[in-house]
Order: sequence, then C-alpha cells, then structure tokens
Amino acid sequence: MNTPTDSTVIDAVVTELLARENERRDGGKLTDQYPELDIPTAYEAQRELIARKVSAGERVVGVKLGLTSRAKQQRMGITSPLTAVITDAMLVEVGVPLVTGELIHPRVEPEIVFVMGERLAGPGVTAAGAMAAVRSVHAGLEVIDSRYTDFKFALPDVVADNASSSRFVVSSMGVDPTGLDLALEAAVLSVDGDVVDTATGAAVQGHPAEALALAANALAERGEAIEAGMVVLTGGLTDAVFVNPGGDVQVEFTTLGSVTLPIAPVEEPR
Repeated sequence: MNTPTDSTVIDAVVTELLARENERRDGGKLTDQYPELDIPTAYEAQRELIARKVSAGERVVGVKLGLTSRAKQQRMGITSPLTAVITDAMLVEVGVPLVTGELIHPRVEPEIVFVMGERLAGPGVTAAGAMAAVRSVHAGLEVIDSRYTDFKFALPDVVADNASSSRFVVSSMGVDPTGLDLALEAAVLSVDGDVVDTATGAAVQGHPAEALALAANALAERGEAIEAGMVVLTGGLTDAVFVNPGGDVQVEFTTLGSVTLPIAPVEEPR
C-alpha cells in the first residue's frame, strides 16, 4: 500500500502537471484525485518537477515568492509566502514578445525583483539581513499560467505546480538597494497604454525584504537557500491582468524605472 508521501503520488502529480504544461491544457485540482497531497508532499512534488526540467536542459536561476499579500495569506490559511523555482527557460529578454500560444491562460503582474549579491540562508533571517544580501533591485513583470482550470486550486495544488510559474522579464538596469524605501516604491501598471492598477512595495508583505526573509527561513526548513547571483521575484504588487495579443504590458516605478512586455500577435494558421 502506498503511504501518503509515497513517491508514486509525487510521480503521478508531476507527470500530470508537466503533461498539462507541455500540451497547453488545464485541468481539475489534483488534490481531488490525491487527497494525501498535503503541503510537505507538494513541495517534494515541486522539487521533482524542477529536477525533471533540469534533466531536460533547463537551469535554475532563481526563486519566486507567491501569495505575498497578507490578505491572500489569510484567505489561504498561511503566514508566510510560498516559494517556487524559476529557470532560464522562463526568462523573456527585454523587448522580446511573449508568445501566448505557448501558454494556457497567461496573466501578468508587476514585481519588484532582487538580484542577490550574497547567499541568504535561514533560519533567523531578518528583513534587514535579507536586504543586506541584495546586490541590485529591478523592475519586473511576471507571467503566471496555472495548469488548473480557471486558476482554481487548493494550496498544495499550487505549490506542486511551482506557484503557477511561467515566464518573467526583468529590467536590464538595476538600482543599488542602499537608501531605497521599497515599502513606498510606487508602481503603475498599464495594458496597451491604459493605466489599469497602481500599488506600492508595501503590498508585498509590508516590505519586499520581509517577504525575502520569510522565504529564506522557509527554504531553510527544507534544506535550501537563496544563492548568490539568483534572481528573486518578490511577489505581485497588484492582481494579475489578462493580456491582449498584439498589445503590451508595462510597469513604471518611481525609482526602479520601467519595463515593457510586448505581446506577440496571434499567428494565423497556414
């Protein structure tokens, strides 16, 4: 008989999630099919999912934080952000259009992005200690793309699905973190030239460094750390927005500058 954390369940969950991603299709919650998929097991599934991507040639380049809004955490019954892994295959270079045909139902959200200068390992990491390990701060946009229908999932579902990771773009010019007040850093999100939302860095756990510290401490519980040189997506500042083929999404920050993600037109069938 399989135990709740048996590798059979992890293998089945990961195989299904990768199939959905590769075949560009969504599906129902896997916790309905595998009720033994709790959060620890889901993180093991996430680890296996990334291992398979690495075996296929991808390279881990950083960490993504999910559910960094305190309101969202309360709704989901957690007290710290989710962590996920980003790879080089998810990076969209500045100016390169996003090809939505490669994805299922993408949405875009603005992010404050850290590039780490030093290794950050818990436990006991504070916001001040986390910020001291940051080399540069950038404007960013993340494309999320859940493998679940209508983005409907339980917490273990989204953990196993690598927190809906899909694509991301980061401004090429970074800002020295010294003297920045990221809690007050304002962001304006525009779609096709129209402003659709605004926020400040306080939307991310009160301050992005707080989210970074919580993530480092959570990773330490699983024997992991945030390595020097890694990119860290600190969490969406606003709700994610849908994108229009042929249009673009832009975020403009007070201090960090701006970054624009063009959306490729839909190709006509040949």
